[in-house]
Amino acid sequence: MQLFYNQYINASSDQFTFDKIESRHIVKVLRKNEGDILFITNGNSILFKAEILIANDKKCLVKIISEEIKKKSWDYNLHIAIAPTKNNDRLEWFLEKATEIGIDEITPIICDHSERKVIKKERLEKVLISAMKQSLKFQLPKFNDPMNVSTFIQGKNHGDLFIAHCEGDSKESLKSRLKQRQSLTILIGPEGDFSWKEIELAFKNNFTPVTLGSSRLRTETAGVAVAQSVAFFNQ
Repeated sequence: MQLFYNQYINASSDQFTFDKIESRHIVKVLRKNEGDILFITNGNSILFKAEILIANDKKCLVKIISEEIKKKSWDYNLHIAIAPTKNNDRLEWFLEKATEIGIDEITPIICDHSERKVIKKERLEKVLISAMKQSLKFQLPKFNDPMNVSTFIQGKNHGDLFIAHCEGDSKESLKSRLKQRQSLTILIGPEGDFSWKEIELAFKNNFTPVTLGSSRLRTETAGVAVAQSVAFFNQ
């Protein structure tokens, strides 16, 4: 199956016209013609089956034939709040792999030691969409606006709360704190780790310190390790 995405298609749609960029990709690159079948998701757990009515490379028109609710392939809820990496490619790599594995929500957090404090959200959302389509998932992870880590820590966070940091030794392994069908939020810090002020604030707001193993991981590697650990535990 080749999966297409559009956020505006919904259960009440009868026909739908792709924008110029997607229309050109369908007609010119993929060489789709009238009568061909496309599979489309809106990233909100619905798979639409559609037939091409007009194969125009500027306005490709399709007719919705059927729709199907597609449940998540994972039964937990994972929210990773992660500091943007200095190298933007590494952050994109994390977003791609975490989406392929299974993640529900991502929040970029700006920390005391952050080397990157500005991100191009539109570009990163495209990475998420591409990874969702490639991995044939029908749920687009929620990608929040960047926020200061202190604001995030003191906000309304749900489920079990964890902070993965490198300071001190009195930490349990994340693996030992995982549960089936768990809702969890975990903080992943920048290359220079969280400051002690941030760690102490997390403690005061019920975040449990955890370790991801004996190796010191890059920020993006730590994020993927969390996503894979939770996925593997719930298999």
